[in-house]
Amino acid sequence: MRITAIRGFSDILPGEVELWQAIEAKARQVFSVYNFSEIRIPILEKTELFSRSIGETTDIVEKEMYTFEDRDSRSSESTEATKLTLRPEGTAGVVRAYVESEMYKTEPARKLYYMGPMFRRERPQKGRMRQFHQIGAEALGRGDPFIDAEILLLLSDFFTAVRLSEPSLQINSLGDSECRPQYREKLLAFLKQHEESLCDNCRRRIDRNPLRALDCKEPGCIRATKDAPSILDSLCANCQEHFQTVQRLLQETNVNFTLNPRMVRGLDYYCRTTFEWTTTQLGSQSAVAAGGRYDGLVQELGGPAIPGVGFAMGVERLTMLLRMQERAAANGPSCYVIWVGEKARDWAFPLVHRLRQKGLSVEMEGGSRSLKSQMRRADKLKAASVLIVGDDELAKGKAVLRNMASKQQEEIGLDSVEAELITRKAS
Repeated sequence: MRITAIRGFSDILPGEVELWQAIEAKARQVFSVYNFSEIRIPILEKTELFSRSIGETTDIVEKEMYTFEDRDSRSSESTEATKLTLRPEGTAGVVRAYVESEMYKTEPARKLYYMGPMFRRERPQKGRMRQFHQIGAEALGRGDPFIDAEILLLLSDFFTAVRLSEPSLQINSLGDSECRPQYREKLLAFLKQHEESLCDNCRRRIDRNPLRALDCKEPGCIRATKDAPSILDSLCANCQEHFQTVQRLLQETNVNFTLNPRMVRGLDYYCRTTFEWTTTQLGSQSAVAAGGRYDGLVQELGGPAIPGVGFAMGVERLTMLLRMQERAAANGPSCYVIWVGEKARDWAFPLVHRLRQKGLSVEMEGGSRSLKSQMRRADKLKAASVLIVGDDELAKGKAVLRNMASKQQEEIGLDSVEAELITRKAS
């Protein structure tokens, strides 16, 4: 019986994984420039971590988490088993690690980034899988608007580095504990007047989390909340000044953005600055990267009152966009060595090994195949160049080097082949 992958879980195959590696390498490069350090957090956490941080009324906690009981976790004092959850997002785990390791005691201001798979039980569709991958960053210990802007500049620089030109930035402010309660009451009064037009989900949680109605994608809810009061009209003086500074810093650094007062994000821990980088090329799955400020989360998870801001971006959506922009052709080997005759093979094999030791990606056949067959193979692998050597070339002391893009070829002395290929790779 043939066993297939689980629905919503996909393999990343050769020809595609090279693009993932390039994206991850660019992320590490850009994050390093901004002085972010990598952190690796567990895939499995206690369920309480997510219900407390993300919010019990969010779609993620209510419907989408992969949760199960930990076997043999019942203690003699309790009959309840510990519940575990495959992580649906990365921020909660990073903050938990920050608090548990007491990083704040040695250096409260920490810049951390992570990469890896997340899990949500959603209906699989274009750009949305049940196992998906995120690259994210968290800046903990700073509450100033400059770090909010820095996070957005980091993302802008990253998108430039991977040559993704299409995404646009939307920003909003959700206020803080001083001004959001008043806005919440104002919004709740408005929603109560339009309650019959809201979907079942929004009606069910209207009293606990009315802001979620602004983020609902149901047509009825979009129409019902069209004239809802804007949170930007209810910001206190401190939140207003913070948000205006973020906007000024983006303008000074030539990062274009639009205001979107309906953007509340789907997680309860957000406050003040929130943002999304969106695209029109992926249908309803428009967000490429998103995040915001979460000043109360560290304290909620048992740490001191330390602010934070961060984001996560979806790698699957990013790779789809790059392929659409025809910038996703997987890089083939630097050189494909073609040999004809056993003497040529015996000469080529140690050469290939030496080139690989010098960092060049080189491919070579082991079994005897015709020149034409090996050329087709080199073309299929998208090799940058081909080195051809046969018994005749060995006798003359020269090999043929062919540029696969320009189709131009030249003869090179056998004693200088290694140095020539290394020089060309460096240039």
